[in-house]
Amino acid sequence: MFRFSSAVTPKAMHESSVTQPAWAGDITRNMSNCTTPYSQGRIPLIALYSTVLIIGLPANIATVFMTFLQVQRKNVLGIYLLSLSLCDLMYLGTLPLWAAYVSAGHEWMYGSLACKVTSYVFFNNMYISIFLLCCVSIDRYVAVVYAVESRGLRRQKLAGTITLVICLVVALGHVPVFTMSEGDADTGDKRCFEPGQSTAMVTGFNYARFVIGFFIPLGILVVTNHSILVNIQASTGLRPQQKAKVRYLAMAVIAFFLVCFGPYHIILLLRAVMYHFPSFQKGCHFENSIYTPYTISLGLSTFNSALNPILYVLASDNIRKEIRRGLASFRSRSALQRPFTDSSQHKMHNSKNSSDMATVRENKVT
Repeated sequence: MFRFSSAVTPKAMHESSVTQPAWAGDITRNMSNCTTPYSQGRIPLIALYSTVLIIGLPANIATVFMTFLQVQRKNVLGIYLLSLSLCDLMYLGTLPLWAAYVSAGHEWMYGSLACKVTSYVFFNNMYISIFLLCCVSIDRYVAVVYAVESRGLRRQKLAGTITLVICLVVALGHVPVFTMSEGDADTGDKRCFEPGQSTAMVTGFNYARFVIGFFIPLGILVVTNHSILVNIQASTGLRPQQKAKVRYLAMAVIAFFLVCFGPYHIILLLRAVMYHFPSFQKGCHFENSIYTPYTISLGLSTFNSALNPILYVLASDNIRKEIRRGLASFRSRSALQRPFTDSSQHKMHNSKNSSDMATVRENKVT
């Protein structure tokens, strides 16, 4: 659904006959006769999007507030976590449109521009989120492994600059979304970036997304978290419980990354590789067999937005302290209001008794 693929239109077929080998046009014509099983997984996918939105929206709004407080306290990690939460909120903002699209039988009703803009925001925030996760792991690695030297390296200004560069590079890298015919939802069946027969441009794009957007970040996460584990295990100043917590967090970071982004990018790689074997693409078997795994992998990639606040923010000691401070402040305000309310009620009760006694005296006089 949200992958760059070739729309079957007269214009796309003409372009493929000019820029691709002769067999590409034959395969594209064969693909036009294929009926993609859109009904498979429609309800589970809508339910998945709804669940991620219900969990992720309040969780990320809360973490935006808490991480903003950390940024005000000059916390470097807070810059990355705040940016990650804002990124996830934008990512979640596209889910209602995709849910409506799936519910309508994969018919985009909002026009080509809205299709391309929504896809642009969706893809941008997916990869900005991935790169920010790498920044979080690198920052933790520097803070743990180079505890003394990092005092001069870990600066909020540097973290803000890195975040800005990531956003700009990813945004520029996805500008081709607006030029691809896969987003022309005003024509034909009104599909919006549905998986289909790849072109040379889309194939190169998918290779780049797999290597730059998944394989390299995975390597960064593995190396940094392994180094953190080695350093923590060698420390004599930490209790076994503290070491176990760090170990479980490192394992969870890599596991969630693989579960959320691994299947999606493996399917992207598979589609890119299959482009070089046209004999396997004739007919509808490959596309029909890959569609259900593709929708499942796409749904898994959205889970990351709901998991990030739990995995990174709540695992931060500073954020947990912020939560405890907030809860303590709330309890103290409640405790202060209760005596005030009780004393007010007591005063009102005494006033009422005094008034009743005065009335009785007046009746006796009269």
